[in-house]
Amino acid sequence: MKKWRYLSFDTFDAFENMAIDEAIFHVCQRQEGCPILRFYGWERPSVSVGYFQNVVREINVEFCRQSDIPFVRRPTGGKAVLHENDLTYAVVARQTHPLFCGGLLRTYQAVSECIAAGLAHIGIAADMFEEGRSAEAAGYEAMCFSAPSQYELLVDEKKICGSAQVRSKGAFLQHGSLLLDFDPLRTCRVLGTREEEPEAEASALNDTVTSVREFVQGHIGRGKLSSLLAAGFEEHLGVRLVEGRLTPEEETVKKKLLERKYRTNRWNIEGKALEWISDE
Repeated sequence: MKKWRYLSFDTFDAFENMAIDEAIFHVCQRQEGCPILRFYGWERPSVSVGYFQNVVREINVEFCRQSDIPFVRRPTGGKAVLHENDLTYAVVARQTHPLFCGGLLRTYQAVSECIAAGLAHIGIAADMFEEGRSAEAAGYEAMCFSAPSQYELLVDEKKICGSAQVRSKGAFLQHGSLLLDFDPLRTCRVLGTREEEPEAEASALNDTVTSVREFVQGHIGRGKLSSLLAAGFEEHLGVRLVEGRLTPEEETVKKKLLERKYRTNRWNIEGKALEWISDE
């Protein structure tokens, strides 16, 4: 049975979360190795924005600053996500790995199948969206959960998990956010168009989004849920997850990324980073 490295659930601030994922990704680009699966949470409510997004135009920067909600730019694409009542995952692997060598969409499909297998453990039947991104989200397209993309997960025709990916130098990093609960009005205040009364926008978003809480009686913590999702990966892919931690090389790269990229406005607002990687 093939082994994966598994970084079990932990919480960090927004900037360290992204630095950890990108550090793993960069080391994977340099060397062959087994895939890595990581689950994590955010120390306080935070926003992650997609690599290509215009932060000033597409999130309510003023509301975030007034509410002490940090925002961080992801290395992956996709749309903005409010991380407050969610569980986040990252999968990193070589593009030539037998489970993922079918290209970007095959990777999305494989990971979504694993998440769906994990959700089945708590009685949630999730289906994959088979089409491209819907045009119905035009009024609030900056938000990740406004509409599903191909192979993202739906429950009762509403989106429950959003994903984004980056591929470079023979490796890929895929992020995803699974909603444990969802507050459409708060989401629209953070990620919406900064209208004084976002209720209409929130009502429309509520029609497209759901969460674990809608289908599970009682409380389920993120640590417990991540363990069930991890089991879904093992069962669906026929792999064994072996708990691990960051390697010394990954720790070194993470620290550089934090200092020179993720804790800077140059990256998070402008989308520009200093040259941080070297062979020194």
